[in-house]
Amino acid sequence: MSYLRGERKRKFKAEINVVPYIDVMLVLLVIFMVCAPMTNPSVINLPTAGQSTQPPSEYIEVTLRPNELATISVNSKNGSNGNNRQESKEEAKNRQQLMSKLREYHEAKPDLSVLVSADKGIIYDDVVQVISEAKKLGINRVGLATK
Repeated sequence: MSYLRGERKRKFKAEINVVPYIDVMLVLLVIFMVCAPMTNPSVINLPTAGQSTQPPSEYIEVTLRPNELATISVNSKNGSNGNNRQESKEEAKNRQQLMSKLREYHEAKPDLSVLVSADKGIIYDDVVQVISEAKKLGINRVGLATK
């Protein structure tokens, strides 16, 4: 057998051509770099709460402190001068005791609203749970005290 002049055996290359993959990755990188500044995850639209037009004349105040002690008291306005006076003030050692005292006050005067004032160092979840448990007792008006 004779081979024709110029005829050779061809070898196949077993290499992967990575240039198209690099091109695709560069295009994706540019797209993400352009789109990243458009999305701002740190902006949260919070609802605004207006101040009530007329605060209640009598209310039950629950004061929460970080050491798990809570104070519950009934406040009422003194006629013309508008100063608050404490009718009764009780300390609660834990949340169950606080809720039982709140239940007693609510059963005595069911039309009183509850005002929750909490120390800055308290866990926010504790405040939310007190509000939730007060609502479960049947108290319709529960508010937060602010500065």
